[in-house]
Amino acid sequence: MKYIVPAFLVFMLAAFTAQAGTIHGKVTGAKGESAVYIDTVAGKTFPAPTAHVKIDQEGLMFMPHLVVVEKGTTVDFKNSDSVEHNVFWPSISGNKALGHNMGTWPRGQQRSFKFDNLGSVPLLCNVHPDMAGYIVVVPTPYFAVTDKAGNFKIADVPNGSYKVVAWNEAGKGKTGSVQVTVSGDAEANIAVK
Repeated sequence: MKYIVPAFLVFMLAAFTAQAGTIHGKVTGAKGESAVYIDTVAGKTFPAPTAHVKIDQEGLMFMPHLVVVEKGTTVDFKNSDSVEHNVFWPSISGNKALGHNMGTWPRGQQRSFKFDNLGSVPLLCNVHPDMAGYIVVVPTPYFAVTDKAGNFKIADVPNGSYKVVAWNEAGKGKTGSVQVTVSGDAEANIAVK
């Protein structure tokens, strides 16, 4: 049996799929992975995500080393090592009033924290001073972590003009940004200085 799709449905489907695009590009000026995100979407707010993000402590490292989360996300910190670990951050984007210490716990246990403040969060362990990781809390669900060469892709971005920001730990928390207009695919090459 052959189905005939009304023309208006084809037009509506085409119009709907044309409303989003992809931002791809490269972050330069800093080594390693970077967090890349759209700063704001005019006239739009986003509900806090319900899904939790997991950061493991394994091999005396935070895994993954860099995580980007939307504001309001709960992060579960798990200890998979055979030794006790601690998780603390002295500040969020330099604001020491937002520092927090989650305490120390043994293998197999986890503790959770909801990140409601925007900015970069340097993760540390009091038990193992060489351990370090980062969370970058961003205002929109449009973000990515680059590969080690600096390449990134952010999919399903609504058409429009945006400020795209890059953050890199090697840049000592400095950022770079560029304005991008999305209408289908867009390129955003960002220098972190």
